Amino acid sequence: MTPCSLRVTLLATVALLPCAAFAQGAAGTQAVTLPELDVVATTPASGTGGGGGQRIDKVPFTVETVSARQLEIDRATLDPTFTLARTTPGVSLSDGQGNSFRQTLTYRGFDASPLQGAPQGLAVFQNGVRINEAFGDVVNWDLIPSVAINRIDIVTGNPIFGLNALGGAVNIEMKNGFTWQGTEVSVLGGSDGRILGTLQHGQVIGPWSFYFAGEGLRDRGWRFESPSEIGRVYADLGYKSLDSEFHIIASGAKTFFGAAAAAPVDFTHLDDRAIFTYPQSIDTRMGQIQVNGKVSLSPTWDLQGNAYYRRFSQFVIDGNDAEFENCSRQSSFRGSLCFEDDGFQQGNLSNQAFRNQFLMQGRNAQRIPFTPGVPYGTLDTIRTEAESYGGTLQAVNRERIFDRGNTFIVGGSIEQSHFTYKSQSTLGIINPDLSVTTNPNNPAYGFVPGVGTDQLRTAAALGIAPSNAIGTNLYMGLFALDTFDVTDALSLTAGARLNFAKISTVDQTGFSPDVTGTHYFNRINPVAGLTYKFAPGLNLYGGYSESNRAPTPLELACANPDRPCLLPNSLVADPPLEQVVARTYEVGFRGGIPDFYGLGGLFNYKIGAFRTDLTNDILQVAVPGNSARGYFVNVPATQRQGIEVSGEYVSERFSLYANYALIDATFQFRGDLSSPNNPLSNDGLITVRPGNKLPLVPDHQIKVGFDYAITPLWRFGANLAAFSSSYYRGDESNLNPKLPAYYTVNLNTSYQVTPNLQVFGLVTNLFNSRHANFGTFLERTEPGELFANRFALNDPRTTTIVQPLSIYGGIRYVLGAAPAPMPEPIIRKY
Repeated sequence: MTPCSLRVTLLATVALLPCAAFAQGAAGTQAVTLPELDVVATTPASGTGGGGGQRIDKVPFTVETVSARQLEIDRATLDPTFTLARTTPGVSLSDGQGNSFRQTLTYRGFDASPLQGAPQGLAVFQNGVRINEAFGDVVNWDLIPSVAINRIDIVTGNPIFGLNALGGAVNIEMKNGFTWQGTEVSVLGGSDGRILGTLQHGQVIGPWSFYFAGEGLRDRGWRFESPSEIGRVYADLGYKSLDSEFHIIASGAKTFFGAAAAAPVDFTHLDDRAIFTYPQSIDTRMGQIQVNGKVSLSPTWDLQGNAYYRRFSQFVIDGNDAEFENCSRQSSFRGSLCFEDDGFQQGNLSNQAFRNQFLMQGRNAQRIPFTPGVPYGTLDTIRTEAESYGGTLQAVNRERIFDRGNTFIVGGSIEQSHFTYKSQSTLGIINPDLSVTTNPNNPAYGFVPGVGTDQLRTAAALGIAPSNAIGTNLYMGLFALDTFDVTDALSLTAGARLNFAKISTVDQTGFSPDVTGTHYFNRINPVAGLTYKFAPGLNLYGGYSESNRAPTPLELACANPDRPCLLPNSLVADPPLEQVVARTYEVGFRGGIPDFYGLGGLFNYKIGAFRTDLTNDILQVAVPGNSARGYFVNVPATQRQGIEVSGEYVSERFSLYANYALIDATFQFRGDLSSPNNPLSNDGLITVRPGNKLPLVPDHQIKVGFDYAITPLWRFGANLAAFSSSYYRGDESNLNPKLPAYYTVNLNTSYQVTPNLQVFGLVTNLFNSRHANFGTFLERTEPGELFANRFALNDPRTTTIVQPLSIYGGIRYVLGAAPAPMPEPIIRKY
């Protein structure tokens, strides 16, 4: 047996990879102490300040885990969603913006997305703090410092995590100086001009610890006008005594993306790097400080908690097409520029001759002349600012009851957010290269009066009108959870959480008084489940839970089809939306078999089934007659159900995993939805029937991968992820052909040149598969017309093609006593 010999506890629900090959990696001769049991967070505060979670063999929910080792394999991507998608059953990605750092992560048909307006169904926590942003509950994966991540757990069926945990909670545990010591520097380069550097340092001095991580990336993107710039820092100052542990944590990020959105199929058939109108840039900044702590009040009572302050700022510039034309012949304004939109009512217009037309006016109410042959557009800007603060406090008791093990948790949380949302549109022109500018003397069109010199002023009913809203969110929760060991084999869990939400918005423009309002939501969500250990390697789990999601401020302020939004640019009306309620059932078996078939390794497995029924689910739909505008609606019912099967084998030099997920995500009602650009719509409407599939959710997923130590110094691995076809967004009626099935293959390798120096490489999309993982529809040009006086748009489909074959290489240098890569298997979940 080596110093890093395998220690298997039969109660353990996670395999621990022997580290003989790894120990000669980053740290030379340092030994690694392997944990006896895997413990996962069952509440937001669990694990903050040094523990407080639950043994996984007593958790009646599904738990999927990604470790630091797995993230390290994919270090060239600097993107945790990439690792989650290639390893975790039920996880897929859809790229609505043409940039891998801003993809929507979908788990079991529920989204955690950076796109404003995407219905969010996963709660995401970083060190116990919910990082769904205040305004739209969006998740900005690009702001998370990936090199500082210690592990990521996806926990299903647990309402104790609060609002938005419809499909589960993603719990991201970060490193600190007690869990990681040494100094590590890595640099790499590769495809699309990518340059990346990371630094991390951790140390312990007596009862104190310190950890710092920084990372930066720049590339030009694999599509036109799609650069990426990322800068992120993270720091943790910790203190530990015999009965307490505290951490002060600060993090910050600044990112910039030329996110060019989906492109017409007519364009990508000619060049798969093609984009549509631009600029479409996103500039984001974030800063956060938090305090985590744990105090042992007695041998059986612990007190845990966290408090935080978060500042978020985002500025978006978006060039778009717009429906401008010569004013109506029936009016006295013939020859002036008007905006036309036939899809909704016009509010209190004094001149009925305009009907569906709105006069464009500049400063001093001057009319803007109409110039024939000019492809008018708008340059839209959006600024979102938010400040959030709050905390969670919980008490944990592990006192035995009737001489049986028992874990009782009781606590509460409070979060307050203040946000400002501003948008405006400036009249512009679409140039032959599809850029939108406000230059009044564009040589392609000559002098264009009024363009570039005036801000648009128009009727309040229009989504194109400026918006300026402020508001507050107040979220509070009380929760209790108890796990009781009825016998040595049987454990019962029961609990509940009370959620309260108050959402207030105030219109600052005078255009949209309906935006002003206050909304209240509350609900008690129960949870109950059991685990039963038939044998050391066979564990049954099952449970039932309920959870809810309050509508976001964006959804509440954009819910009226008669007063829609230029999504996501404007807020205009707020008929009340109902909160979403989810009811989840799941059952399964999991376990680990040591010395599998006498091979000396460990085999882990899981077989599970789940079903989640939702009432009042919220969808974003487009306005008939104008796809640029939309609104949010409740629909009666949707459902996600499926099965997951996974297994892994781990030996001293070889690791192999394989998993399969079936996800049946469907609508469970009959009704009409607006989808104006769907080529099979009826006057802009499509009919949804029970059993129709939710768009962009593949039914089938298969994932396979291995990692092999060819020599004690050289490691090599490969993985494959395959996804079945899915429907386009906007095709909820399932009448059009699907996005085709696709697969990707990735390779990774590393070689330990010296005990301190490692070279590594990563190849993504090995076979250069040019598939699309996102698709929707656009408005086709009329016969004889050209978009921007140059392009015919005959195909209504618009897609985002995934990143092509990319090759990266770099070096990693370690100083001091940095630990070797975590001696864990490729997949760690049981």
